[in-house]
Amino acid sequence: MKAIVVTNRSAGTAGMKLVERPDPDAARLASLEGATYGDVVVDVHASGFTGNELEWPSTWIDRLGRDRTPSIPGHEVAGVVTALSYGTTGLSVGQRVFGLTDWTRDGTLAEYAVVEARNLAPLPGDVDFTVGAGVAMTGLTAWQGLFDHGHLQAGQSVLVHGAAGAVGSMATQLAREAGAYVIGTGRSSGRQTALDFGAHEFVDLDSDTLEDVGGVDLVFDVIGGDIQRRSTGLIRAGGTLVTVTGPPQARPADGLAIDFVVVSDRSQLNEIAQRVRDGRVRTNIGTVATLDDAVAALNPTERVKGKTIIHVRP
Repeated sequence: MKAIVVTNRSAGTAGMKLVERPDPDAARLASLEGATYGDVVVDVHASGFTGNELEWPSTWIDRLGRDRTPSIPGHEVAGVVTALSYGTTGLSVGQRVFGLTDWTRDGTLAEYAVVEARNLAPLPGDVDFTVGAGVAMTGLTAWQGLFDHGHLQAGQSVLVHGAAGAVGSMATQLAREAGAYVIGTGRSSGRQTALDFGAHEFVDLDSDTLEDVGGVDLVFDVIGGDIQRRSTGLIRAGGTLVTVTGPPQARPADGLAIDFVVVSDRSQLNEIAQRVRDGRVRTNIGTVATLDDAVAALNPTERVKGKTIIHVRP
């Protein structure tokens, strides 16, 4: 099968290569002797890539700290189940699915991927594979940050950093749908995009004064650094800072600061897929490229707006 691999951590995305790799051994997977219980083989139709994946230790080493290169990046997938491992239940061969793969295993920038069945959810027939791959990571990250960790409720206010980005725009939509007042932030070029995705207000981090926002109940942070530090001063008593940038560098005076790593969750994927079908949330997809053109697409010469999705199947 064709696959994108990385071998050199210091090279970043410039070190990506399109190569031939062996297909997953479906026959061995299905046997009792070779079983990894709960796995399925997915014929990948569309794959997503998160910009900082190559900075994650899990891209380069396994759970025991052993080198696992050449590794296949990409952990967002939409495709069709082609084989089941011994003892797997809940999915069937031929089923359309989407979700996330395990961080320490080969990913989805390939024609086939082996994924734990529990990390996948059915993809409705009227939802395109491109859309499925585009909402898996972004939707789950936004959902878990807002609701699982931020405990956002109707009538509260949330400051969403990077509101014009792939994750931020999803957080903006889900927060507004939940009845929250949404203040988006970002560069001036993202103002209209953030407003189009549902932000009630927009703060230009280059020219506006962040502190003029006043008090908010929740900060959803995808930026970190000084912006994160300044944001903690805006959080009302009992409020929360939620970040995906690593351990918080600052904490609100009378509230919580939580960093988290997104996990795949079938029930949440189902909720997200239903909202896509109903038109309640839209994907924020920028570039769509083929697997043959993936290396170039993931090494853009200009800033790309929205999520880059790789079409693996026509």
